[in-house]
Amino acid sequence: MFATDDAVSRPPRGPLRGPLRRLDRVVAPTNIERPFPPGALIVTKTDLAGKITYANPTFLAMARLSEAEALGAPHSIIRHPDMPRAVFAHLWAELEAGREVFAFVLNLAADGAHYWVLAHVTPSRAPDGRIVGYHSSRRPDNPRARAAVVPLYAKLREIERAAGDRRAGLEASLAALGAILQARGTTWEALVFDLARGDT
Repeated sequence: MFATDDAVSRPPRGPLRGPLRRLDRVVAPTNIERPFPPGALIVTKTDLAGKITYANPTFLAMARLSEAEALGAPHSIIRHPDMPRAVFAHLWAELEAGREVFAFVLNLAADGAHYWVLAHVTPSRAPDGRIVGYHSSRRPDNPRARAAVVPLYAKLREIERAAGDRRAGLEASLAALGAILQARGTTWEALVFDLARGDT
């Protein structure tokens, strides 16, 4: 159901025009949540290596990044340390297979604040069908989804951190997630859609 190769938790290989840029400072979470602007939509585009090629004003405002800081940086520049790696492994596996993917994601802004989103990521294709990058749009989550996602992510994160190494942690986390979904008789996509609608 889920890929277990540690490589899928990282952006796929692609043409790089230089080293991946990151913020020149370490960002520590402040536990302050940044509210999602009513009616707003976060939009970003990346190349095959996961480097940001476009960021709309809402993304820059929420992430507290300038356009110069964002463009060319890896999208993981906003990754929160409390996000389980299994979620990103599934996301990249789906994208590499040419499929769209939905996920609830906790992001970390450059000032240490955090914000939750419902992300919809799709491959961007050239006229000949080749995948040339990725497009992501993010909306706010809802309280019922948050109540279900936070303990699930905490459990996966605990499994990952308790393992002897990163690969073992990812494999154990993916296995646990697969078991949870099997016990509920659902798939990742169905679970996300149900949570987004507030059905579970």
